[in-house]
Amino acid sequence: MSDTVPLAGRRPRTTTSHQGEDTMTPYTRGLHEIADGVWAWLQPDGGWGWSNAGLVAGRGASLVVDTLFDLALTGEMLAAMKPVTDAHPITDAVNTHGNGDHCFGNALLDAAVRIHGAPEVAERAHHESPEVISALLALDFGPLLNDYARRAFGPFAFDGVPLRTPDTPVLAATTLDVGGRQVRLLPLGPAHTAGDVAVHVPDANVLFSGDLLFVGGTPLMWTGPARSWIDACEAMIALEPEVIVPGHGPVTTVEGVREVQAYLRHVGDRAREAHAAGKTWEQAAFEMDLDRFARLPLAERVVVTTYAEYSHLDPTLPEANQLELFGLMARWEYERNG
Repeated sequence: MSDTVPLAGRRPRTTTSHQGEDTMTPYTRGLHEIADGVWAWLQPDGGWGWSNAGLVAGRGASLVVDTLFDLALTGEMLAAMKPVTDAHPITDAVNTHGNGDHCFGNALLDAAVRIHGAPEVAERAHHESPEVISALLALDFGPLLNDYARRAFGPFAFDGVPLRTPDTPVLAATTLDVGGRQVRLLPLGPAHTAGDVAVHVPDANVLFSGDLLFVGGTPLMWTGPARSWIDACEAMIALEPEVIVPGHGPVTTVEGVREVQAYLRHVGDRAREAHAAGKTWEQAAFEMDLDRFARLPLAERVVVTTYAEYSHLDPTLPEANQLELFGLMARWEYERNG
């Protein structure tokens, strides 16, 4: 990285695969410079908990986009960033939303680091705290859910993880000065969650989407509705970013955004049709024809997305807790895949 404010256009224009993946950036674990002074930390295979993060460096200051699911993973990432952050210390961090795989590592950031995030981040992070996940993994919910939960969350260490949530709320579009470099924080929820924030680096044409994008895997809608998430995708496309770091999966382009839109339109339309036909949300999820999206990893997430869509169609729908939703995802996976 140069000692001047990084400029856009120094990285060759990306090429994309048919799934919208950026073939200029290999999908391998670790730190990848995706533009001058902008890095993505990638964690294949992008499944449960294997999230991406990022680093933006200006003159004498840096910003981290998201931390990881546990302290060991976050510590490894921060160590890999040290050649940059020793010269350009981390002054700010952003949690793109409140799922633990994007914020549980916050405790390893220096106490002086300002952490930005939507107000909903703290609520979700406390509701799904490391202690709660650790306790649930120790319980017996029967073979199907036990197996599913341990495959999803067993690789991570939740014991003794102190929860640190954002101290600087993102209430509207905000521009930060990071060492003379503009970084824009864009609230685009409710979509994946109630408080999704994208991070835009205009001078590099780079966008960090958080879990507004899952590339090469099945999107997951905890809040929705689908229409709101589709609108968030339109807002990201309108920025005309050259490079996009999704919350999970390979670095992508606007083609990756359009793939997520296509999935949301398909599932949202099928859910609304099922609701109009008088079907329960469980029937809709288990009977839905996912067409080409059935081939995506973690296709069982349609259970959660269908429930979220139904909750907007029928405000009287009883609230489903996460344990129930994970149990139904485990059953959906078993019935479809054996």
